Amino acid sequence: TFDTGGISIKPADGMHLMRTDMAGGGAVIAAMIAIGTLGLPVRVTGLVPCAENHVSGSSYRPGDIVTHYGGTTTEVTNTDAEGRMVLADALAYARATLKPDLLVDVATLTGAMKVSLGTRTAGLFATDDALAERLRQAGERVGEAFWRMPLLEDQFAEAVVSEVADIRQCPSGPSGITAALFLRQFTGDTPWAHLDIAGPARSDKSYDDVVPGATGFAARTLVELVASYS
Repeated sequence: TFDTGGISIKPADGMHLMRTDMAGGGAVIAAMIAIGTLGLPVRVTGLVPCAENHVSGSSYRPGDIVTHYGGTTTEVTNTDAEGRMVLADALAYARATLKPDLLVDVATLTGAMKVSLGTRTAGLFATDDALAERLRQAGERVGEAFWRMPLLEDQFAEAVVSEVADIRQCPSGPSGITAALFLRQFTGDTPWAHLDIAGPARSDKSYDDVVPGATGFAARTLVELVASYS
């Protein structure tokens, strides 16, 4: 939902753009509607975890220890990283209750992806090469660009470990990669892909079929991904 940053509040400049911070959830809802309308013969479940990230007496705080679905604990270091907190619960819940063949999450997760890839290409992280390539090709067919990013578990996995909880919410290191490594803790051995759409989820000008505002990025790729299995 609208993301103020919580107690780790965002600067005022650009705050109004946070009305589109629900773009990942919006893409999932749109994709599910399209998959149902098209009657694709694939079992798909969409989960849309939501968090209200305003400042209030019930806000979570830096230094808190949060217990996720399934029991994993996270040390909170920046309340503006609320997206990965609720995504973690959704991933853990999906694995425990749905027994999926694969997991794909999509979120406007890190500003680092805008720095790395600009505003028209999304970051793609994956634990499975075949799934990563299937997603990239699905995006190519529908006109949405993804660039595969490295997980670098050998270099940064230790950064995710907390001294006071199981894992740390915002590890040191390249923030797009370490955010993906945080989510990786909740995916187990299920093939998983993480789409960081922070750049192309919104636009300040018209290009191709995009107009200023929310773009709906990733919805078409998700539908095309499902169609590729049908």
